[in-house]
Amino acid sequence: MAIHNLDRLLGPRSIAIVGASSRAGTIGQRVLENALDARLDGPVFAVNPNPIELDDDWWVPSIAELPIAPELAVIATPAPTVPDIIAELGAKGTRLAVVISAGLHDPELRQAMLDAAHSHGLRIIGPNCLGVLMPHAGVNASFAQRGAPAGGLALLSQSGALVTSMIDWAAERHVGFSGIVSLGDGADVDFADLIDLFAADPRTEAIALYVESIGDTAKFMSAARAASRVKPVIALKAGRTDAAGRAAMSHTGALAGSWDVYQAAFRRAGIVPVETLTGLFGAAQVLSRKRPVPGNRLAIVTNGGGAGVLAADALAKTEGALASLSPETVARLDPALPASWSRANPIDVVGDARADRFAAAVDAAAADPAVDALLVMHCPTAVANGVGIADAVLARVSAEDFPRNKPVIGCWLGAGNADHARPRFDAADVPLFDNLDEAVQGFGAMVAARNAREALLRTPAAGAVAAADRDAVQAVIHGARAEGRTTLSAGEAKQLLAALGVPVVQPVFAAGAGAVADACGSMRPPYVLKIVSPQLTHKSDVGGVALNLPDSRAAGRAAEEMAARIARDHPDAQLLGFEVEPMVDTVGKYELLVGIAADPAFGPVLAVGAGGKAVEVLNDRALGLPPLDAALARDMLARTRIATLLAGYRDVPAADIDGVVRVLQAVSTLVADFPEIAELDINPLLVGSDGVLALDARVGLTAPGTEAKLAIRPVPSEWTADLATRDGTALHVRPVVPADEAVLADFFEHVDAQDLRFRFLTAVRHVRRDQIAAMTQIDYRRAMHFLAFAGETLVASAMLIAESDRSNAELALSVREGWKHKGVSWTLMEHVLRYAEAERIERVESLESSENHAALALEREMGFTAHPCPENPAETLVRKVLRTPAGAA
Repeated sequence: MAIHNLDRLLGPRSIAIVGASSRAGTIGQRVLENALDARLDGPVFAVNPNPIELDDDWWVPSIAELPIAPELAVIATPAPTVPDIIAELGAKGTRLAVVISAGLHDPELRQAMLDAAHSHGLRIIGPNCLGVLMPHAGVNASFAQRGAPAGGLALLSQSGALVTSMIDWAAERHVGFSGIVSLGDGADVDFADLIDLFAADPRTEAIALYVESIGDTAKFMSAARAASRVKPVIALKAGRTDAAGRAAMSHTGALAGSWDVYQAAFRRAGIVPVETLTGLFGAAQVLSRKRPVPGNRLAIVTNGGGAGVLAADALAKTEGALASLSPETVARLDPALPASWSRANPIDVVGDARADRFAAAVDAAAADPAVDALLVMHCPTAVANGVGIADAVLARVSAEDFPRNKPVIGCWLGAGNADHARPRFDAADVPLFDNLDEAVQGFGAMVAARNAREALLRTPAAGAVAAADRDAVQAVIHGARAEGRTTLSAGEAKQLLAALGVPVVQPVFAAGAGAVADACGSMRPPYVLKIVSPQLTHKSDVGGVALNLPDSRAAGRAAEEMAARIARDHPDAQLLGFEVEPMVDTVGKYELLVGIAADPAFGPVLAVGAGGKAVEVLNDRALGLPPLDAALARDMLARTRIATLLAGYRDVPAADIDGVVRVLQAVSTLVADFPEIAELDINPLLVGSDGVLALDARVGLTAPGTEAKLAIRPVPSEWTADLATRDGTALHVRPVVPADEAVLADFFEHVDAQDLRFRFLTAVRHVRRDQIAAMTQIDYRRAMHFLAFAGETLVASAMLIAESDRSNAELALSVREGWKHKGVSWTLMEHVLRYAEAERIERVESLESSENHAALALEREMGFTAHPCPENPAETLVRKVLRTPAGAA
C-alpha cells in the first residue's frame, strides 16, 4: 500500500523547524537542539523572525526565504498561526509536517489547518504531539529529553509521555527503533497510515501501538490485518474500565465493554494485545528482533528450582506450553548434571552450577524435537559468575550447529546481574530480562504473534441467506419500521432466526389476557407465558414471565396478574399483549447467550457465553467481530468458561457444539446482510447433546439512516455475475474466498511459463503457497480478486490492489492455457473496471512486460495509455483514468 507523501518520513533530506528558538526552556529550542544533535544528512533550517544563536544551523526569518522546500517541516508556534504556516509550506512544496503546537481543539481552527494542507496534498502528524524520531535517518524532530538508538521497533503512540518512558526503558535495555511517532490529536495521519508505512519499511521488525481511541476503525482493521501478515504488531489499549457505563436494551450490550471490544478487534486483526506497560516493553524487546518461533513449547534451563517453578506458573497464563523432554534428552543430560537434577522440564541444573552445566543443558534442550524455544535463567550465586555463564551459553547459541529456528531468551535475575551480562546478550542479539515474569511474557508474545499470523482469519461471504428467507427477514424489519418501532417482539425476532435456520420455539400471540386461554389451544401443556412490551425488554426482571403453567386457565390467570402488576409498577409501559409457548424440558441442558451489540467504534460485535437470568453476574462471554466462519465461531466459543462443560465430562455427554457454531454463523450473517440490526439477544439458547433451541430472543433496530457498518468488510458477493464473452462463452465470475487456495494453485499450474513470467515479471514455474495464500486471504477493503469459471474450470484470475486513498489500483490478470483468444480477458477486465468505478478508484494501472504484446494491445483497445518505465525499459506501465479526483482541475 502506498502512503501518500508519508514515505518522506522514513528518510527526509531536509528539515525546517518553524518556531525554532535559541531561548532556553522553550519547545522550539529543544526541538532545534534535538534535530541538530541527530545529525541529519542534510540541512536543518530554523525559521523564526528573530535570529537564532546556535552553531551549525541554517536560520531564515520566514518560510518564503527558505532556499528549498523542506521535505519535513516541524511546527512549534502558537495554535492560531498554524493554518497560515501550513498554507505557506504547501505553496513552497513541502508535503509533510509535524505539528507539535497544542491548542488546535477549536473545530474551525483545526479545519482551517486541514483545508490548507489538503489543497497542497500536505500530510500532517499531530497536532499536540511530542514529535517524531527516525534514528536510521538521523531525524529527531521532537522535544523528547533524549534521542533513541536505531533498531527494529516502530513505536506509534497517542501519548507523548509514554514515548519518553519507552525511550528511557529502551536505553536501559539497548532496544533500538526504526521510528517513533507521537500521533497527538491525529487530525490527519492516523494509526492506519503509519501501520501501512512501517509494514512496508524493511528496517522495521515489529510495530508497537499505544492506543487510547481509534477513529476510522475499518481503516485501522484493514491496515493492521495487512501488517500482521508480515511482521508482529503489539498493542496496549488504555482505559480498561468504562466509567460512563453503557445503556443497552440487550444483555449483550451491557456485557460488551469498550476495552473488551478493542481486545476482540486486536485479536481479529492479528495484533498481539498486552495489558500492561511492562507487557508492552517485554513484547517489544523480543519481537523487535527477527526471531520467529516455530511453536509454543518452551524449555526452561535454570539454576534455581523455585525460579523454574515460578516461570512455569507464569507460562500457564500465556499461549505457551511447557515442553515435555524426550527420554533421549533426559538420558543425554544425566551424565552432565548432578544426580539431583529435576530430570524434567524446567531443567534444574542445581544451584552450584557453573558454565559447563548451563552449556550442556542448553545444547540438549535445543536438540530436542519437542522444544520450540529456550528460556535460560540464571539466579546469582557466589559459586559462579553470571558473566561467565552468559559467555558459555551465548557461545553455544551462536555456534553454527545450533538450530537457528529455536529462539533463546535470557533471564539473569536481578538488575545488577543482568546489567553485567547485557553487553554480551546484545552482541549476540539475544533478548535479556532481569525478572522472570517479563521474560515469560516475552515468550508468550512470540507465540501470540505466531498464532495471530497463522490464524489471520478468513472473511466469509455475506449474503448467505436464501432469497425467500431474505424476503421474510426484510418483511419483518419493514413492518416494524412502518409502525415506527425500533424493537421487535419476541415472535418477530424468532421469525428472523428461523429464516436463518436457527431452531426456535415459536410463540402464539394473544392481544390481551382474555385471549391467552385460546392461544394455549394450539399446543400441549405445560405453558410459558411472557409479556409483550417494547419498553420492558427484560421481561423476567419485572415479573413478566411465568413458567410451568399446567393448563389454559392457569395461563389466563397468570396473564391477568401480570397485566395488573405492570399497570401498577410500570404505568408508562405499553402492554401490547402476551406470548404463549410450550414449556421445554431443560434437564441436562445448558443455557447460553448469543448476541449482537452495537459498539460506537467498531460497529456490530458478536458475543457468546453463559446465559440465563444471571448472565451479567456470570459475565462469562467472548466477543468477536463479524463476519464469522465456522473456525472463528468455534474459537469464540472456546474462549468461554462454559465451553469446558459443553465438551462433556465424566458420564455427561458433550453438547451440540456444532449447533452453537451454526447459530453464531447465522447471527453473523444476519448482521452482515441486514445493517438495520442494532442489537440482538438469544437468551437462553438451550444447548444439549441432542441439539440447540432458541427459547427467547429480542432484536433492536437502528434508527432510519443510522444503519450499522462492519469494521471488517465481508466478501462482496453482490459482485458475483454470470457473463458471456464476445464469442458466447459463458463465465461465472465471483470474488475469491480462502477456500479457493487449492483451485487457484491448480490454475497456476495450467498457466504457461511465459504468461507466468508476464504475470509476476520474473521467471517462475510454480507459484508458492504463501503467494497463493496472499491472493485468497485478502482484505476486501483494499483488494479484490475475481475468479472466472467456465463450468467447474477456473479459466482466469484478475487481482486488483488499491491504495488506501483510492487514488490508484494495480491490476494483474492471468488466463488458463487453452482459454486465450476467446474473449475471456476482455470480459473479465470489463467486470474489474466496473468494480473499480463503483469503488471510486481514480485510475487503474498494470505493469506489463514490454514483450507481452497481446496484453498491451488489449489494454490499448480498452482505453489504457502506455507509459515507458525509464528505470526498466523491459517493462511498460499502462494506465486508465476512471475519474478525476475532487478538487482537481
